[in-house]
Amino acid sequence: MPEHERYADDKLAELIKQRLPEWRLEGTYLARTYETGNWNRTVMLANAIAYLGEKAWHHPDLFLGYPSVKVLLTTHDAAGITARDLALAEEIERLATWLPDPEIFKGVEHWFD
Repeated sequence: MPEHERYADDKLAELIKQRLPEWRLEGTYLARTYETGNWNRTVMLANAIAYLGEKAWHHPDLFLGYPSVKVLLTTHDAAGITARDLALAEEIERLATWLPDPEIFKGVEHWFD
């Protein structure tokens, strides 16, 4: 599949279910809201997502609130969701949900738990 070819609706629904179960469709966007709990975490997560978008040269829409970051992904040229959107969403999900292994980081205080 060329990277700018839009997924068919049934194929897209199956891919989201398999690969990104916490994400949902909002019109022509792939969407996810991350609850951060406070402004510092919101800004840190938004900056990290922006870095991934810049590296991929595929930039999500980000909406910041005091306790959350909402991410919207779409490929405007294709008028919908493409392989680029899914790939970036997977990287964002990996980054946003990662927690250190407590065995490796034993004794380290984590203010973000």
